[in-house]
Amino acid sequence: MGKLVRNALAMLVLMTALTGVAYPLAVTGLARLLFPAQADGSLVTREGKPVGSALIGQSFTDPKYFWGRPSATSPMADNAAASSGSNQGPTNPALTDAARQRIAALRAADPGNAAPVPVDLVTASGSGLDPDISPAAARYQASRVARARGLPPDQVLALVEAHTRGRQFGVLGEPRVNVLGLNLALDALEKR
Repeated sequence: MGKLVRNALAMLVLMTALTGVAYPLAVTGLARLLFPAQADGSLVTREGKPVGSALIGQSFTDPKYFWGRPSATSPMADNAAASSGSNQGPTNPALTDAARQRIAALRAADPGNAAPVPVDLVTASGSGLDPDISPAAARYQASRVARARGLPPDQVLALVEAHTRGRQFGVLGEPRVNVLGLNLALDALEKR
């Protein structure tokens, strides 16, 4: 019996060292070597300081910025430590009420905009941390952002087009605009 326990403990220590220490270190080292930006969290820096991640959405509420998708994370919006969706289905009245409130807020922020509100501006993504919006959602907000910044709308729309990325490998996903990247480009444009 003692030999079995000793062998079991030796195997536990060996497997803990392999799967709990050696493997994670090897994967992390390989990731840092092959994909350094992604391994460090895809951080976006400005003047040498990190201002966010290209992969995690942030809340922008100032009218001079483009707003991202709503976040369903808790206890606060865009909480990267608690990625989650709302889990509300299309027949749930709470989802309908939330969408109506978000549409009303978008209309109040830009009363002259009678265009249909893109769905990604009123519904949260599955992770609650989506950093991107559709090109339609960016174009919908362009007039508000241009007015708040005192910029010509065509200049803001040109920035939207410049920051629109196509489908991955030409077939996966949908065209998208990274909200943080677009807002940082707007700030840089204003500093000139």
